[in-house]
Amino acid sequence: MYNKNNHKAVSKEHAEYIAKIKKRKLLIRLTQISILIIFIALWELTARLKIIDAFITSQPSRIINTLISLHEEGTLWMHISISILETIVGFILGTAFGTAIAIILWWSDFAAKVADPYLVVLNSLPKVALGPIIIVWIGAGPFAIITMALLVSLIVTIITVLNGFLEINPDKIKLLQTFGATKLQILKKVILPASIPTIISALKINVGMSWVGVVVGEFLVSKAGLGHLIVYGGQVFKLDLVMTSIFILSIAAVLMYQFTAWLEKKLIKWQN
Repeated sequence: MYNKNNHKAVSKEHAEYIAKIKKRKLLIRLTQISILIIFIALWELTARLKIIDAFITSQPSRIINTLISLHEEGTLWMHISISILETIVGFILGTAFGTAIAIILWWSDFAAKVADPYLVVLNSLPKVALGPIIIVWIGAGPFAIITMALLVSLIVTIITVLNGFLEINPDKIKLLQTFGATKLQILKKVILPASIPTIISALKINVGMSWVGVVVGEFLVSKAGLGHLIVYGGQVFKLDLVMTSIFILSIAAVLMYQFTAWLEKKLIKWQN
């Protein structure tokens, strides 16, 4: 059998196996979509039948009306864009700085051992508690929110990536050292390429962590953004606005996660 994509002959059994895998993936996707549709339909139905209190739980039709209202007011995309921009900046900075610090700690075993207890403490510390301090130090504004997003994801990135570095097969490193490779060469040729899955895992974790940091920051200081809408909606008992903001946050987080998954496939394909 001839495969047009890779121009190689493929056996009938292998083609059937590939078709079976694709069918299973399609079934999983359809099941996921079906569960979501059933959940939304039941939510709307129970709200209309007064089984649940729509004032407290809202309902899909109210969320749609709120989206339309925000769009007509011209504020919908402003709030979305502000939160997404802050999240992306915090996500990139947290991942970049975390990976860079992990490289430094891998490079210096002495520094890694000194930093270990501090990393444990900082990882255990609720980052939300630092919010008021950050506001005093940096001021109330976008920079404080981005800093919150950065701090929330930074320590997790350092620990995750550093552990990935340390789990690399030491025999590979010893082999390169035997041939006189420098530490920089080992980093470039072995450590970083082998740690791509670990770095991608850190990216996936940081998607959620960055959103947490941004929303918490917007709770504290922002006058715009999805976190601001949630706080405002709760204060004036516009729970439709709260649920609408949560709905938008969910979609934005899923899209960021899907982008990370797409990036993972590209990097693994490039690595191979």
